Amino acid sequence: MAQEQRLICASEAVAESGTGFRFTVKSYGRDEPAFVIRYQGKVYGYLNQCGHVPAELDWQPGEFFDDSKIYLICSIHGALYAPDSGRCLGGRCQGKGLKALAVSEIDDKIFLDQ
Repeated sequence: MAQEQRLICASEAVAESGTGFRFTVKSYGRDEPAFVIRYQGKVYGYLNQCGHVPAELDWQPGEFFDDSKIYLICSIHGALYAPDSGRCLGGRCQGKGLKALAVSEIDDKIFLDQ
């Protein structure tokens, strides 16, 4: 069966280690918040939920990186995550990482691979 793709946004909407793009995905029949970011030239997608509790990470819409622009940070708990894997690096996530979503970038567009 061929993989389907859903357009998320134009590539220019996602800044390198900066503002990400929020969108929703269907999970068990419900719309769940998600986001895509760019880190070291590659795009990564995650559900927008801290590993500690289901709180959204961004402290302002689309702002997922900490001040250093190296880590993703939960605005509620301060948990730090690796942008390229979603792995918990410290804080209240207690080893629980972010749930990754398959995304791809083709012809200046970012897609959710379903």
